[in-house]
Amino acid sequence: MALWRTAPNLEQLNALQKNTIGELLDIRFEAFDEASLTASMVIDHRTHQPYGLLHGGASVVLAETVGSTASFLCIDTSKFYCVGLEINANHLRGLRSGRVTAVAKAIHIGRTTHVWDIRLSSDEGKASCVSRLTMAVVPLGQTPPAR
Repeated sequence: MALWRTAPNLEQLNALQKNTIGELLDIRFEAFDEASLTASMVIDHRTHQPYGLLHGGASVVLAETVGSTASFLCIDTSKFYCVGLEINANHLRGLRSGRVTAVAKAIHIGRTTHVWDIRLSSDEGKASCVSRLTMAVVPLGQTPPAR
């Protein structure tokens, strides 16, 4: 578990989704290895835009959820917390149904920032979105940087 300060526990990560947008969009943490964390989200009326396609904003919610959770697992939570600084997304393919899966891999794990590469794909494994998330690592008791 070279990357993780806290070993991922999928049951606990999924329990954290209760009463959040993650629960509303049926985001589920599904897997991890020594270098990545994986979650998926339903594609249905909750995540569609008006033309019946997966909404780009919903894809970003999934990307930020898996990336920020990955950052949380890399820090000493008795001393720090982390917040999103910037996220971008390139939408590559429209999806209409099933689940979309996101895999977060670290690009940079620093003392004050983390940067994540997050790839979203369809049930068939076709790329649907590429996202990059930058997280700020903030000492407890300190206000996060202005956004």
